[in-house]
Amino acid sequence: MNVTDFLERAAELSRANQPFALATVVRAEKPTSAKAGAKAIVTADGKLTGWVGGSCAQPSVIRESLKALQDGEPRLLRLCPPEKLGRSDDGVIELALTCISGGTLEVYIEPHLPKPQLVIVGHLPVAEALARLGKSTGYAVTVMGIDITPERFPEAEVVRDHIDSSRLNATPQTYIVVASHGNYDEDALIAALKTEAPYVALVASKKRAQSVVEFLRDSGIPEDRLARLKYPAGLDIGAVTPEEIAVSILAEIVQVGRQSPITTRSGQLPQPAPLLVAEIIEAKDPVCGMMVEIAGARYTTGHNGQTYYFCCAGCKRSFEKEPEKYLASIQ
Repeated sequence: MNVTDFLERAAELSRANQPFALATVVRAEKPTSAKAGAKAIVTADGKLTGWVGGSCAQPSVIRESLKALQDGEPRLLRLCPPEKLGRSDDGVIELALTCISGGTLEVYIEPHLPKPQLVIVGHLPVAEALARLGKSTGYAVTVMGIDITPERFPEAEVVRDHIDSSRLNATPQTYIVVASHGNYDEDALIAALKTEAPYVALVASKKRAQSVVEFLRDSGIPEDRLARLKYPAGLDIGAVTPEEIAVSILAEIVQVGRQSPITTRSGQLPQPAPLLVAEIIEAKDPVCGMMVEIAGARYTTGHNGQTYYFCCAGCKRSFEKEPEKYLASIQ
């Protein structure tokens, strides 16, 4: 995979709003198969594309990449022989690999997470102010409603001049704000509350909001779904102007996104679900101590009714010659 193909793959994942981790070898101490500058992309399903080392290094890079996608934090990984452990600075994750033939690899893993989505339903000043603020704080903004044009909402990545509930595409990182000021609140909320978005809010006075909730209840929206509606939208900071109201709403969205509980009249809003990443089930190679992914393992052998997994053919061969020697060392 040449550099151009690698960058195109990363750009493709970014455009599709798909999470991935970029792993780059930043230092290699001979002998290693990967050299400084080697790169790989690891997607949330645990698939690695590129090259950061052979059968010993690759599982560790995948495992730490998935952890990075889960917590959103980059990390520096140091893969080295056991006798070289403990020589790294604080903050470096060290893993012992006995099959690197004495070499050391340092791999920087950087998660690239999808932008959170801010869906605004409405065309009035609060919607305009919220779109501007959302864009400047890193949200992918979608605006829908009547009288919606790209010229009016230049900050929005997606602009629709109608309510298209089938294309909300809500994820656990989607935040929906209905700010149509009575024009089509009910229809928009019926669609929004059918999604799994962790935040659905209505910009309205308390009296108007209560009327809308009663309409939704009479329309058959279940109580557990109604309980997820936040109204009035935004933190209570005494906001008056459209810009101030937009600030209060975005502050509340940040609070929800950081998993701080928000209390509504019906209880607390649900916290956003964590990013779904592949779960890797592993077994320890009894010869070298490497963790080997069980699914799709190439080197396995049975002994006394139990299956053992190996990182390479050499470890498998050593075990098969003297299984009791290696089993005794792990007991």
